[in-house]
Amino acid sequence: MNFEIVNPTSIKELLSEIKKLQKKNFRLAAGCTDLLLELKKNPIEDLTVINLTQITDNLFYSIKKTTSGLWIGAGVTASQIVNNEEIRKNYYTLYNAALNLASTQIRQVATVGGNICTASPSGDIACALVALESDCEIININGKKKRVSIKDFFVGPRKTIISKKDILYGVLVPMNKKGCQKIYSDFIKIGTRKSMECSVVSLASHIQVDKGDKIVHVGFAIGASAPTIRFIDKSPQFLVGKKIITLSTEDIQSFASLVLSYASPITDIRATAWYRREVLFNISKSIFENIEQ
Repeated sequence: MNFEIVNPTSIKELLSEIKKLQKKNFRLAAGCTDLLLELKKNPIEDLTVINLTQITDNLFYSIKKTTSGLWIGAGVTASQIVNNEEIRKNYYTLYNAALNLASTQIRQVATVGGNICTASPSGDIACALVALESDCEIININGKKKRVSIKDFFVGPRKTIISKKDILYGVLVPMNKKGCQKIYSDFIKIGTRKSMECSVVSLASHIQVDKGDKIVHVGFAIGASAPTIRFIDKSPQFLVGKKIITLSTEDIQSFASLVLSYASPITDIRATAWYRREVLFNISKSIFENIEQ
């Protein structure tokens, strides 16, 4: 398989290269952990690969606190997320999703932008970012920026709203709510083996409670359970205002059933649809069953 490689060194140069290639086949590449496998399976003729690793733009490769939340550039690696104390402390679901991504070696090169734009229904980092209700910042070839909720970013298996004229520049994770005193945040990933495995089912959760243990905000997303990662948008109505440590068995069962109503799993080589539904129901219950009274 032969392809041409171009090496832009700035976002401006990157957008210029993309503009020139609008009528040709091209792909963006950073960690290449998904791209190489894809091209091996489905080679593309006359392909130009745009190498993103030479870009010197600071925001593209950084994690920074802002007045409205936490900025994570599209070029940030899974290892950078794992090693960031702010993420581990305040957005543990994202930390744990990155930590459980493949192997140590792959985490060194796999990027946030790649995990999102591949748009796999089992994308670990993407699932956590959906639960956190993050926004994606997109730049088009004319330099115009726009922000879109990541909940609306995925339109089908391996399909996003990104066009050939766009790039994903980064994501903004919103601040935890004012009055939040404690966070129950996690990422649960079930696979057929312990390492180097795509999720059979995954669940990202981010629960914020006040000083009286009352739930003030929640975010849940499921992976590998539907054509796209799905945000459980009815969970706030069900949980907000209740005390997390006094949820009844009936409450927990009802919540798990609510999560399951968003799932439409398939049977494939890794698991049956029935198994995925059973596992999703059980891990949804475990979020609250494991909270210490």
